[in-house]
Amino acid sequence: MQSSRRAAIQSVLGLAGTGLLLPLSSYAEAPAPTSAKFGEVRITRLETFLVKPRWIFLKIHTDAGVVGLGEPLLEGRALTIQTAIQEIEPYLIGKDPRQVVHHWQAIYRHAFYRGGPILTSALSGIDQALWDIKGKLLGVPVYELFGGPTRDRVRIYGRASNAEDMKKRKAEGYTVIKTGVAKRQPAGIVENPAFIRYAVDNFASLREAGGPEMDIGIDFHGAISPQTAKLLIRELEPYQPMFIEEPCQAQNVDVMVDIARGTHLPIATGERIFTKWGFREILEKGAASILQPDICHAGGLTECRLIAGMAEAYYAAIAPHNPMGPISLACGLHLAASIPNFLVQEQVSLGDGYLKSPFKLQSDGSVLIPRGPGLGVELDEDALQDKIGHDWKNPETYHPFDGSVVDW
Repeated sequence: MQSSRRAAIQSVLGLAGTGLLLPLSSYAEAPAPTSAKFGEVRITRLETFLVKPRWIFLKIHTDAGVVGLGEPLLEGRALTIQTAIQEIEPYLIGKDPRQVVHHWQAIYRHAFYRGGPILTSALSGIDQALWDIKGKLLGVPVYELFGGPTRDRVRIYGRASNAEDMKKRKAEGYTVIKTGVAKRQPAGIVENPAFIRYAVDNFASLREAGGPEMDIGIDFHGAISPQTAKLLIRELEPYQPMFIEEPCQAQNVDVMVDIARGTHLPIATGERIFTKWGFREILEKGAASILQPDICHAGGLTECRLIAGMAEAYYAAIAPHNPMGPISLACGLHLAASIPNFLVQEQVSLGDGYLKSPFKLQSDGSVLIPRGPGLGVELDEDALQDKIGHDWKNPETYHPFDGSVVDW
């Protein structure tokens, strides 16, 4: 009886034979008629290639002809990540790609030395590609597999370092901007009033150019000493930044707690934190109310959804870190569309010159969530030809006074 009722409903919805029952309110496209033909599916090979300006794209191939896309990047360590992918590949060959969480656990836990930026970045890109494959095989967007959508559009932010930049971003349609701490030279352990005034005056000019309705986050990048950070935050408070990002090194959790307790401004951190275990202390101690996991570093979509759930329990928001490519952005959009506590998405590329259908900035400062199966993006192989290969290196920064090494 129940089976026949389900068959009748599926027949009305045009889903008979797919094994899928989509809600009438779904943003997903109807599953392709061929989605039922996939019985056994096996991974056949993993392919990585470097893409300008500093990215790595991953393709996971299957014997069903379905290819999953991921972005297993660690900036400045591209060749290291490629090697890590090659070391993981023998485990995946011949496996069913649809067992995403099982593979995540195996890749992570079968390494005696777990975690860290190299291994979790490689795992992150693989995880993204496996979800892409699973969504394509089922004919639905990844966020549908996560119980979404929770929203139909995602607010994104641009960048501005001065008032002129702010005016341009505002004209383009952005309603959120992120900037850095303006400075003439790298910050010292102890700074003088001139350093503070220069940074604050620059932020004040951004606020004036953007107006009271523009949200402006400021990134300290972990390169400001805690004592200077406290001075800066106090002087910035009248201009109401949206958040203060990495006011100290992210691993210095107790100091971040102290900073957070000394201001009413939200503290954000997370781009250099990996897996749910890395975020646990930050949440438990109240070091930040905005978490910024990087879907290419922290463990992929599988792990970032768990991190978002942990954050929700502590009334914290998620603003994914993403100075990477359009595959990473697509993953961020799917995460945003599957969680309730999303705040804003970072991006540097909407996919022009990389995707067949780039994302588009809407007049309200958002991009619409993808509606195609899987991650909903397709690489423009022709446009990519002149972007293959790079030798991007992390900046080597030294203090101009004495040549000592400084953070960048």
